[in-house]
Amino acid sequence: MPHERGLFPERQDDQATDRVREAGQDPSGHRARLRRRLLHGGDDALADHELIEALLMTVIPRMDVKPLARMLLQRFGSLAGVFNADPRALQAVPGIKEAAAAALRIAGVAARRLARAQVQALPVLSSWQALIDYLTIDMAHLNHERVRVLYLNTQNRLLLDQVVSDGTLDESAIYTREIIAKALSIGAAALILVHNHPTRPF
Repeated sequence: MPHERGLFPERQDDQATDRVREAGQDPSGHRARLRRRLLHGGDDALADHELIEALLMTVIPRMDVKPLARMLLQRFGSLAGVFNADPRALQAVPGIKEAAAAALRIAGVAARRLARAQVQALPVLSSWQALIDYLTIDMAHLNHERVRVLYLNTQNRLLLDQVVSDGTLDESAIYTREIIAKALSIGAAALILVHNHPTRPF
């Protein structure tokens, strides 16, 4: 019978190369420990800066990204602020290139879509907390006023969530005629007007 090593030599060589590469990039084993905590721990297994760090590790393989993760949190104020930041603002941070900005952007988009899916699954008025959570993910980090309209059908399910105005620090325009026209055009039975303040979520 052939020697066991000879059965899949290329696969074993690849595995050995991966181990050497991993050891060269992370001699302390920090990245591996972080991944294990992420995969086997609960939702709170990683702190906010560690979640950002774990994400950056996938696109910045040969750099200690912990200081960068902390810098992003400090710059944008919160996890939501980082994940919802404008890509140009992200790339203005030293060490953040296009790939890293895209990875952070993906996290923000995915979070909003998951939250929106929960809102769409049930009548809005019977899932008020899910609605608040969804709006908080999208709006709590903003440093300007935003007005959005949630258009509902006769079962109070979400037909359309539309941002109708992005304003300044302390004001945002509302065009009632356009809102009503949109409601009529999509057959909305009711609507909810949402308005934030930069100093507090809503």
